[in-house]
Amino acid sequence: MAMPNISRSLARVVSLPPAAPGQFGEDHTVVEVIKPQGWAEQDPFILLMDDRVDGSLRAGPHPHAGFETVTFPVEGGMESEGGAGRLHPGDVEWTTAGSGIVHGPDRPVSGRFRILQLWLALPAAQRWTEPDNQIISGDSVPVRHEPGATVRLYSGVTGELSSPTRNRVPVTLVDVRLEPGARVEQELPSDYNGFLYVLEGEARIGAEGTPLGLSEVGWLDRPSLGGSGTLTIMNDGPTPLRLLLYAGQRQNIPIVSYGPFIGGSKEDIMQSIDRYQTGSFRRY
Repeated sequence: MAMPNISRSLARVVSLPPAAPGQFGEDHTVVEVIKPQGWAEQDPFILLMDDRVDGSLRAGPHPHAGFETVTFPVEGGMESEGGAGRLHPGDVEWTTAGSGIVHGPDRPVSGRFRILQLWLALPAAQRWTEPDNQIISGDSVPVRHEPGATVRLYSGVTGELSSPTRNRVPVTLVDVRLEPGARVEQELPSDYNGFLYVLEGEARIGAEGTPLGLSEVGWLDRPSLGGSGTLTIMNDGPTPLRLLLYAGQRQNIPIVSYGPFIGGSKEDIMQSIDRYQTGSFRRY
């Protein structure tokens, strides 16, 4: 018996605070889109930071362990954290920190740019996997075209397209752009948790047409039925719409976070700190 295809909708819309001073110098501001404290509702997404720099970014080399980062340039460019060249809007860098890495520029970075960085959980059995780094070039991204709609696929599936991105946790990441009056449907497994983040314009989401605009995060419902679900994204406004959809398979595991380290227990955190301090992390 075939599983039903259901309509996905928004369970809740979260209003975000304005950009606040960041930790990497006076020219750095940040919007905390997702905070680690909400893990139970956000699984498999740990956090998402919307970093803006106008001047100098003084981040310096820094460690990560126990998770993956997904870096999405929105405006401007910067050197990839894995040392694989320069990232531009349209590119994505997918870095598996795993057993531990140290990355980041040795000198302050100057310019004007806006970067989204997601922290994504690893399955418990792969938390300490060997580090890995993928640059998903904007020129290589599969693109789905519908009337008035462009969907760029960075991970997972959209329409008839599949992404070659290597995933430890199944994740769909798409960049959706709609002209006024256009709409698009995105299939997702009904048990995927996910959220939408608007970069331009205002969206209407789901059969109910729930509005979602700038400075808001729209979290999807989580139906109990199996099978797949259809998420409808519409642009009823007078200006173009652009949003990102992140959706992924829940891991249903506990996490403990401490700065740049993620683990399943305090003991995991202490071991990561010890390995970092003894120089065991890979330097990118």
